[in-house]
Amino acid sequence: MTVEPIRTASQADLNSAGYALELRDVSKKFGALQALGGINMRVAPGERRAVLGSNGAGKTTLFNCITGDFLPTTGAIRFFGEDVTAFPAQERIRRGLRRTYQISLLFNGLSVLDNVYLACRGVSRGRFSFRRPQHSDALMQTAEELVDTVNLADVRNVNVDDLSYGQQRQLEIAMALSGAPRFILFDEPAAGLSPTERRELIGILTRLPSHVGFVIIEHDMDVALRVSDSVTMMHNGRIFKEGKPAEIENDPEVQALYLGGSANG
Repeated sequence: MTVEPIRTASQADLNSAGYALELRDVSKKFGALQALGGINMRVAPGERRAVLGSNGAGKTTLFNCITGDFLPTTGAIRFFGEDVTAFPAQERIRRGLRRTYQISLLFNGLSVLDNVYLACRGVSRGRFSFRRPQHSDALMQTAEELVDTVNLADVRNVNVDDLSYGQQRQLEIAMALSGAPRFILFDEPAAGLSPTERRELIGILTRLPSHVGFVIIEHDMDVALRVSDSVTMMHNGRIFKEGKPAEIENDPEVQALYLGGSANG
């Protein structure tokens, strides 16, 4: 009789150490509703992953479990090898996880630069200081650099209220980049954008530092496939297909499910 070796917790941790994000059999129920069922996903450091699916597929619930807005009903979530399943959202942020939302969450009465500065300040050690920042403030300089990264330097002193919708989405990306994130979740960043603004968004996402990985939820398949290395297709709270962008785009079952076409042609 062959005796299998005992699998210790430390061995499991070592197997997870190579991933930025790992979900193990994650499920989420709301009463009798099974929103997620048995999600297993591994994303490497620096990888750009698109998560696609029709409305109700479970994409946003998945994000909420990863960020700590929801606790999964079952399963485990690991972030760079550390089990963060029970961690509140702020603890995951401190470990380098960032997120944007479908609805813009900005300080409307403040300028572009002030918004980014506050985002940088919020994840810094001096976030509770009441000192007014000086121009030489290191965080202010970082904010300036982030504003430039998302192509908003020309409107750095403009109030958020006066920005176009596309510029507000660009600002959200700058804020997500504050505090040297290790990984970002983008929740439908192209929603409501014009074709010109979508091209701008694609350029910004593809120019992000190579060490910063991300997962993007996006209804616009063209945007999602152009900025991602790999794709996860969801349906009814479960993973339906995974593969490279070209494989997913040309898959007949994906076309039938996501694009409404025929699975036979």
